[in-house]
Amino acid sequence: MNIRKNQIKYSEIALITFVWLVLLITPILFREDNNNPVWRSVVNQLEILVPLSILFLINRFVLVPEFLFKGKIKIYIVSLLGVIFFLTIGSYIYDVNNIKTPAQKGRQAENQMRPPRDAPPNRDDPPKPSSRQRQPRPIPPFANFLIFSFLIVGFDTGLRSGLRWIEAENEKVKLEKENVSNQLALLKTQVSPHFFMNTLNNIHSLVDTNTSEAQEAIIKLSKMMRYLLYETETEKTTLKKEVEFLESYVNLMKLRLSDKVRMTMNLPAVIPEVSIPPFLFTSFIENAFKHGISYKNESFIEIDLIPGKDRLLFVVKNSKNEKSQMNEFSGIGIENTRKRLTLLYGNNYHLDIIDNEALFTVNLSIPL
Repeated sequence: MNIRKNQIKYSEIALITFVWLVLLITPILFREDNNNPVWRSVVNQLEILVPLSILFLINRFVLVPEFLFKGKIKIYIVSLLGVIFFLTIGSYIYDVNNIKTPAQKGRQAENQMRPPRDAPPNRDDPPKPSSRQRQPRPIPPFANFLIFSFLIVGFDTGLRSGLRWIEAENEKVKLEKENVSNQLALLKTQVSPHFFMNTLNNIHSLVDTNTSEAQEAIIKLSKMMRYLLYETETEKTTLKKEVEFLESYVNLMKLRLSDKVRMTMNLPAVIPEVSIPPFLFTSFIENAFKHGISYKNESFIEIDLIPGKDRLLFVVKNSKNEKSQMNEFSGIGIENTRKRLTLLYGNNYHLDIIDNEALFTVNLSIPL
């Protein structure tokens, strides 16, 4: 962000410098009287640029920040016109009192070159220019200042307003990113306790019945906790690590399943080297184990992970109890996953949930 601010600042300085150089050099390059020295053209132009620079500084550092950017538009316009008026009057007084007009200069040169009255006329003298050959009088400096004042004020005010809008947009984008990051962090912290609650209940049921399996489950859980500890701090993880996490989770959940539950997990033989946000699929698998298992009747859970060229398809199917699973689909884990998918992908994901009479299906497609 600081780099972008510096780039905007340097661009502003370069643009302002370029405009002032153009104002200084243009009258010199396009001067009509080539007999006058260059320094005279520079002096003439400074007579305009000095009050123009005063106007520029007052507008940039006083009028715009104190009035325009604070919504006091009427006060800004009145103040600006007042400053232009007083500077124009000052430029006019200086022009009248200190600068000779071209007509005065011409009369002075004519008087110096005019021969005495009693001197005979010289036939070799060039003929005097007629009034038709006289060049038009140039625009006086104070009039030039008045014209350029509106141009320079319009340029400066437009530049400052445009850059201020850019900075505001950059700040808005930054705040939106921070808001998304904070929401994602909150959603992750909400997923973890929900997951551990179910897993610890499974291990607790094994402590009295099968000690060796309980010990093995604790080891798996410790590995998963390590994964949760480190991957929660990152925005992306590899698909391979996520698959290993899902396998460990499913194996822990299978510890308390009876023979009446058919558990199928189809994973790719070769896992592509791609990155995805961690813990996207956990809540869907939790939901399947919570609602798709029956200890009285035959039941099943099927999990498929199918990576494609540019998208990843995740499918979970489970058998249903008598009550509708969709009525409880607004749980914390599922809702958080919905919000997280929207924050991460916007409209570039597809989540399809089908709640039939005997089958509940979740189809999730995300970009890779």
